[in-house]
Amino acid sequence: MPVTLFVPKETRLHEKRVALVPAVVAKLEKLGIHTHLQSGAGEAARIPDPLYQQAGTSIGPMPENTRLIFRVQPPALADVEQMPPGTILCCFVHAHREPELVKALRDRQITCLAMELIPRITRAQAMDALSSQAALAGYYAALLAATSLNRILPMMTTAVGSLRPAKILVMGAGVAGLQALATARRLGAMVEGYDVRPEVKEQVESVGGKFVDTGVSASGLGGYARELTSEEQERVAEVLTRHIQQADAVITTASIPGRPSPKIISEAQIMGMKPGAVIVDLAAEGGGNTPLTHPGDTVEVGPATIVAPLNIPSHLAEHASELYARNLLALAGLLMHDGELAPDWEDEVLAHALLTKDGEIKNKAARKAVDNTGE
Repeated sequence: MPVTLFVPKETRLHEKRVALVPAVVAKLEKLGIHTHLQSGAGEAARIPDPLYQQAGTSIGPMPENTRLIFRVQPPALADVEQMPPGTILCCFVHAHREPELVKALRDRQITCLAMELIPRITRAQAMDALSSQAALAGYYAALLAATSLNRILPMMTTAVGSLRPAKILVMGAGVAGLQALATARRLGAMVEGYDVRPEVKEQVESVGGKFVDTGVSASGLGGYARELTSEEQERVAEVLTRHIQQADAVITTASIPGRPSPKIISEAQIMGMKPGAVIVDLAAEGGGNTPLTHPGDTVEVGPATIVAPLNIPSHLAEHASELYARNLLALAGLLMHDGELAPDWEDEVLAHALLTKDGEIKNKAARKAVDNTGE
């Protein structure tokens, strides 16, 4: 008997992605999973119900025998109450922002795998939804920089003379930053990349960027950068100020999971930027990388414009959904064995991603977030 998977329509504001695309339906069927989709779940991503039906997906409300639920954003509390106890839910949660939801999942006996907790190890790369979505965000950031500037990116020669290329500085050379560098370079800009982890210099150079070396290293665990000390920040600021204020556009990508985004550009640095300069702040979800960022808005501050969109992957909903659905497909391979839902909870990937199970909060940080609510 196939395992029943249900994919609901996303309910969070401005979310256009969907956790299932027709291209992965047959592959899920081979694993022993039959897919059910809430009607209209793919419409915001321009994937209509008939395309799912042609691939073999059933359309309708959540079946009573549902054992798996895939979604992008966390469910509403009311939706949790409709889930059969024991259901395995796979989605982004970000438990530090959702303590009440975590408690609801625990109390409802829902087994939740949080996609942001997938470990960044080689074996789990195909399941790393943070990286797949960050790549699209980096690409889009370069386009935002190009369309927000009052000038063009590439050098252009005309009958009345030449226009010099724009200079773009990307701060942070993770997945999003490298994609932003590569895209800006393809658009013809002169690109520089900075990261507190000096070992990424070769990666910056591999996509056509010049690495800004400040002499300070802040390599952290799990592929993330650690937060700099105040002394280190001062040393870095001396070097970066010059590069920030020479740039036509700066793209910032610094974020720390579960914590506010670090402020890596100061108000003084912004006030010294070129007239018409642009900052594209990809860390707006965590409050932004500048003290003048308005998450979700575009604001003019002194000589510069700060662009701080939220949920950037949703602006590229078709491809964002496709990549995310592939991440979930790879994860489903760990949940299914010989056509049966039989996950090995000792598996390092599943153990690391496990948020709630059997009426318990398994993740230490999530337990702390719930404890801080005074329960």
